[in-house]
Amino acid sequence: MAVSIKTADELEKMRAAGALAAEVLEMIQPHVQVGVTTGELDRICHDYIIAAGAIPAPLNYHGFPKSICTSVNDVVCHGIPSDNKKLKNGDIVNIDVTVIKDEYHGDTSIMVEVGDVAPHATRLIQITQECLYKALDIVRPGTTLGDIGAIIQAHAEKNYYSVVREYCGHGIGKVFHEDPQVLHYGRKGAGLTLEEGMTFTIEPMVNAGKRHTRLNQKDGWTVTTKDGRLSAQWEHTIGVTADGCEIFTRRSNETF
Repeated sequence: MAVSIKTADELEKMRAAGALAAEVLEMIQPHVQVGVTTGELDRICHDYIIAAGAIPAPLNYHGFPKSICTSVNDVVCHGIPSDNKKLKNGDIVNIDVTVIKDEYHGDTSIMVEVGDVAPHATRLIQITQECLYKALDIVRPGTTLGDIGAIIQAHAEKNYYSVVREYCGHGIGKVFHEDPQVLHYGRKGAGLTLEEGMTFTIEPMVNAGKRHTRLNQKDGWTVTTKDGRLSAQWEHTIGVTADGCEIFTRRSNETF
């Protein structure tokens, strides 16, 4: 596993890309309303990213047809925005944004509730965000990737949820997806030991039901829960610092 250690100049570029990605999410959140199409959300984000002098990384990435991912209800990840997909009252949606600014990537996602959402859906969203925050809290040199996976898995399963295993976080920089793979389940002390200057995403996908997923064979992208139950995800791009981590994609309303 060839994990790159970023230079001070590279980290500065990661900082700028991450800040823009966070800004896009803050911008789009108020637009996530009953009746809006995911296609319209995609267009708004696309135009904003281009106006900021950046590139939407998902567009044409291995053939992905849109500029953001919109994963609604039982869609785990990689939901394709569509003008035929209108958001309904009670939906939950993950908005996943990745920008390329000055050649470097910033990758982040949030869950948004549409209208009046059932308490069980709100709880899934909250526990999934807690899984991410608990993982961020232990990132520092000497922590292992297994420690990250273990703390996410333990918190999800303690709350009677399951962690998706087929998709994971990843190293990031000039390349969208690079080493290491960051699993959201695992064993304490196992795997790669973190070092200062490593940059990667943590993006737990947590299911209300069983962990198993299904890939849509028609579009080759959309991943849903096999049992049709809800899924939630939150994501940040981070860098390992001397005594913790810097969250490049931190939003202004977040306190850690």
